[in-house]
Amino acid sequence: MTININGDLIDFKEPKIIGILNVTQDSFYDGGKYSTIDKALKHTEKLIDEGADFIDIGGQSTRPNSQLLSDEIELNTVIPVIKAIKKEFPFVKLSIDTFWSKVALESVNEGVGMINDISGGTLDKKMFETIGKLKVPYVLMHMRGTPQTMGNYTDYENLIIDINYYFSKKINELKEFGVNDILLDPGFGFSKTLEQNYNLLKNMDKFKIFNLPLYIGISRKSMIYKCLEISADDALIGTSALNLYALQKGAQMLRVHDVKEAKQMVKLWKMLN
Repeated sequence: MTININGDLIDFKEPKIIGILNVTQDSFYDGGKYSTIDKALKHTEKLIDEGADFIDIGGQSTRPNSQLLSDEIELNTVIPVIKAIKKEFPFVKLSIDTFWSKVALESVNEGVGMINDISGGTLDKKMFETIGKLKVPYVLMHMRGTPQTMGNYTDYENLIIDINYYFSKKINELKEFGVNDILLDPGFGFSKTLEQNYNLLKNMDKFKIFNLPLYIGISRKSMIYKCLEISADDALIGTSALNLYALQKGAQMLRVHDVKEAKQMVKLWKMLN
């Protein structure tokens, strides 16, 4: 199982770590921390030094009830950062966290190698066609509604079966557009209750039937800090514990705020396996 990023074949003999670089003002955990190019570059250097395999750049908060930004506003936020990173760290592998096809297109033109779309192509109907033309890996996430409305869409006949059906349908659509490098993200925290998130984690191995890499993003999310009655700032231990469980269930890519700790956790996981 491999994916092609910027001409390099990436295998999953060892789990890959994606470092999060949010350049937004209102992300749930680190909003505003890296919203200037200098701060973004310093954080990118830190993520690289700690061993990140990829850097995932986000120019729009997708936390519950976040403000929806246009593609133009998002482009004005992320493109200068991408250019600066590629100039300073030309060999780093970048992905862009966006649901806008125009942002995907212009980001890839600046050197980004993977698209991470929380909406599974539902918020921009041109996304699948664009990815097919760009020939870049695509992270297909499960979500219902939008970040502004997803809390209203948590009723499922059977959570795991419904998500499996969603993935099956979307994978077929992507392949019709010529997209072959697909990663699956079950969408922890998106249109799911606290209990549903843990049910999803316990049954994550059910998605291995697609024989596609499983991409997991649970870092410091509310499913951890609400359960433990703590803040996101104190959720690192809970994040590491659930990421370890996710690896046991078949996760191959972990999207995290804390790369150094994630790399340590992967090393311990390898000793167990």
